[in-house]
Amino acid sequence: MTTSASAGDIGGTGPLAARLARAGQRLRHADRARPWVLDTAVAALVFAMFCLPDLLHLGGAGAGDGDGDARRRFQFAFTQLPLAAVLALQAGLVLPLLWRRRRPMATFVAIAAVFVLQWSLGAALRADVALFVALYSLALHGRLRRLPWAAAVMAACMVLVAVRVSPAISVWDALFFLLSTATAALAVGLMVRTRRAQLAGLRERAARLETERDQRIRLATATERARVAREMHDIVGHNLSVIITLADAGAYATDTAPERGKEALQLIGDTGRTALGELRRVLGVLREASDGARQAPELSPQPGLADIEALCDGVRTAGLEIVYRTVGEVDALDRGMQLTVYRIVQEALTNTLKHAGAGTRVTLSVVVADERLVIRIRDNGRTRGAGPWNEEGHGLVGMRERAALYGGTVSAGPAADGGWAVEASLDLAPRGGAR
Repeated sequence: MTTSASAGDIGGTGPLAARLARAGQRLRHADRARPWVLDTAVAALVFAMFCLPDLLHLGGAGAGDGDGDARRRFQFAFTQLPLAAVLALQAGLVLPLLWRRRRPMATFVAIAAVFVLQWSLGAALRADVALFVALYSLALHGRLRRLPWAAAVMAACMVLVAVRVSPAISVWDALFFLLSTATAALAVGLMVRTRRAQLAGLRERAARLETERDQRIRLATATERARVAREMHDIVGHNLSVIITLADAGAYATDTAPERGKEALQLIGDTGRTALGELRRVLGVLREASDGARQAPELSPQPGLADIEALCDGVRTAGLEIVYRTVGEVDALDRGMQLTVYRIVQEALTNTLKHAGAGTRVTLSVVVADERLVIRIRDNGRTRGAGPWNEEGHGLVGMRERAALYGGTVSAGPAADGGWAVEASLDLAPRGGAR
């Protein structure tokens, strides 16, 4: 029973609050589109509630009412103005309210001037409430540094009224009532202003957080695309280079040594299957299942330093002569560092196979010393120009990106004694993990 009652309460108040919020939002949109409508409505309401009773009284309504002593004393303290003068003063008090939000200070000054003129003539009008509305509007829409001046003017006006009504009401009682009313108008205006500023700050913060979220999503997407592109380049580029070299060697050996041609075809198949398996592993994490859930791919461990020997064996079948050695505690490296080393070596051997060709001798070393890990790949093939190779593609860029994750650098260029040399230096205290 308690659960049902709570659900009923939530269901009853939730839609009502939502409807009120939507209605308030529609009113705000309408006010921003036509601000003069609300200002006109406020001026018309003040006229109907506070101006018409004075006009009806001047016309004779209520003239026969019995007056008590207090009322006679109150009326005796004021001057009865002709209808034209009352209309003029009422217009001076009410019409400036049309500009109460666009020109709040000018509106307050104009109404205060008419107010002082009216009470200097000894007349009392219900339309004087417009001065409190103007003070409220100034506190809500005007500049805060002008409020002290407006408060001083308001206090002077209240003192003038208290002195004029002293024959009927005590000056201190009148001042207490009038100044309390003015303080209330000022406080309500400041409270609404503060509340609006808080809501505007919350809306701005929400919009900023949404923008930052979108930026983080776009950045994460771009980072993931770059990672996948780097992995795809490493996998496809290396294996295709091996396959092309084996295919060329097999085609050459078909006429002279058919058994070598058959062996080359078998190696091409093995290399192709290896590349296909790695592609499935990389792309499997991106594939979405048909029901909208992420499909669980068949995963395998990322390659590390222990796989470099197998990598070298695969490249040897394509015709390179590789001498590989390690120095230091390479097995103690974390998996991210080992993957980075493997991919750098893979890219360097792929470019050697592509540019230097079969029969090239390559010396490969991975050295762990002090706080650095150094990878050196040198071959005796032909020099590939004056500058680094593959500068426009993903090769050298990908190697540098991977090294930068560990505070490292990559250099590539012609060796002093001929051939080509690649050297990568990584920090063993990485600033970010490789992926």
